Amino acid sequence: MSFLRSFIHALWMLVTVIPWAIIMIVASPFRSGVAMYGMAQTWLGWAIHGLRVICGVRWRVQGMENLPQGETSPAILLVKHQSTMETFLMPLLMPHPLAYVFKKELLSVPFFGWAMGKLDMIHIDRSLRTQAFNKVVEQGKRLLAQGIWVIMFPEGTRIPRGQAGQYKSGGTRLAVATGAPVIPVAVASGRCWPRKSFVKYPGVVEVSIGKPIPSEGRSADELMREVEAWIEGEMRRLDPEAYAHEKNNPVASSAQV
Repeated sequence: MSFLRSFIHALWMLVTVIPWAIIMIVASPFRSGVAMYGMAQTWLGWAIHGLRVICGVRWRVQGMENLPQGETSPAILLVKHQSTMETFLMPLLMPHPLAYVFKKELLSVPFFGWAMGKLDMIHIDRSLRTQAFNKVVEQGKRLLAQGIWVIMFPEGTRIPRGQAGQYKSGGTRLAVATGAPVIPVAVASGRCWPRKSFVKYPGVVEVSIGKPIPSEGRSADELMREVEAWIEGEMRRLDPEAYAHEKNNPVASSAQV
């Protein structure tokens, strides 16, 4: 049954993304950045609410009160990455428009990537590390000044449930360079939408938003260690079943948190 529901949801996303992307591409010369972002949110809403209705995947959010207030209050979201779900869900939850930092290869994905290219986001060439980071800082400063929040996945790629990837300091380096606080976000999506899995399983995805961590006067590495400790600790609270193996291996547990 889960496979059939997942197939229907995949079909739903496919048949909606094609006309949506075409409309966005055609409208882009005539619409503002805010309007284009709103159009993107519309399709993401179709995908996520379709996931709820078709596959029985729901979500529960804690910590919304921790988000900065004010129309231009800056923030850099650093989010745990277990599946595609958090990529789609975050723009629907956040009170500010989001700008993702992502590899430029995604722009080549038919329809979805073409539409993404019409949004004001930060796409980088990972092979050009110094130039890529300079681009992130330059565009990040401009976006943050407009009240657009920057969102990054510090592990760089989707990580299997119950595991931790290597946290990279690009997000905290941007925070130090811009003076913006970082907001750690833990998302236990792997239980319902596992990494690289076609099949989605019914259940509740827990999302926890941490308190802003100031970046002023901090080193990027120190700041990232604090972000990693909070996210990984929170993941064990949200999804203890996924980390049950650590009870028999306390050395591995202490090495990750």
